[in-house]
Amino acid sequence: MYVLELGGQDDDFAACEAASAAAGVEVVGAGLATARAVTDRVRELAFVHRASEVVGHCDPDAASARALLNASTVDREGTVAVRAVDVRATTGVDTQRVERELGQVLVDRGFPVDLDDPDHELRALFAGPPGAESTAENAEPADGSDTDGTGVCVLGWLTAESERGFGDRRPTDRPFFQPGSMDPMLARALVNIAGAREGATVVDPMCGTGGLLLEAGLVGARAVGSDAQAKMARGTRANLRDALGDDCDFAVCRGDVTRLPFADGFADAAVFDVPYGRQSKIEGDSLSDLVGSALAEAQRVASRAVVVADRSWEREAADAGWTVEEHFERRVHRSLVRHVLVLAAED
Repeated sequence: MYVLELGGQDDDFAACEAASAAAGVEVVGAGLATARAVTDRVRELAFVHRASEVVGHCDPDAASARALLNASTVDREGTVAVRAVDVRATTGVDTQRVERELGQVLVDRGFPVDLDDPDHELRALFAGPPGAESTAENAEPADGSDTDGTGVCVLGWLTAESERGFGDRRPTDRPFFQPGSMDPMLARALVNIAGAREGATVVDPMCGTGGLLLEAGLVGARAVGSDAQAKMARGTRANLRDALGDDCDFAVCRGDVTRLPFADGFADAAVFDVPYGRQSKIEGDSLSDLVGSALAEAQRVASRAVVVADRSWEREAADAGWTVEEHFERRVHRSLVRHVLVLAAED
């Protein structure tokens, strides 16, 4: 069993991404999920920061954590360190006290401590219940327990950390940029949910500046895109070449999203951000018809899709032959909510 430390504020969305690299993912507390097993792809997740092999779980207070460690077998060799985290400040636990007490348990068992570069890191993760808000925001005292007694502490030995660096790939730093380009962190999560990985082919039929394809290529997928505008296709090629190198496997062309120049079943997944309605003058029935045709074409070339838009297109997705597995709403600002549909082809 593993415990996953989730990023962002939408744990269900983070857990959905985590499921692309782990089995049996379940949210167990604010910012925490467990998984039966994890793969090496956990390092490529956007909204999972760390994965740790679970020692056990208990009530979210220092005494319970110490009792749990005392009762556990520690089959490690080498130096150790303890890191305690009050996840999203939802329990008010004294993390310094926890680190001292758990560290003493390990020292008493003969383990040398190295706080700078330990061979093994024990993480003590304290979280309020799913959806809990910060104790600071609620003006609750930091009394060493969660706000309503239903939180959790999970102890685990750090196994993997995700590779960050999203801030080094800002859209404005690419050779080709247009306003409205997607944040790299969200783009990575979307392609992971779609199924991007080594050996997979991911197509973006509305590729814009190529942000989704760039993240798909970075996790080893073959990135294939098309766009109605020639300048976007050229710009995407420049961005992919800059980020992935000339030898990487990608292809971009100009194409009509309602008649994609790809064979049936060409890709493992389609992923696209619908720009229409926000960034074009197409509205009403014309917009609905266009998106419906795009969804039908995506269903023809791939058996799985992730679609982002400024509104829900569930009805159009169903009419195009998709089953809606998940529907997330992610608020960008007061006037914009991104809808994320996770789609699977009907049997």
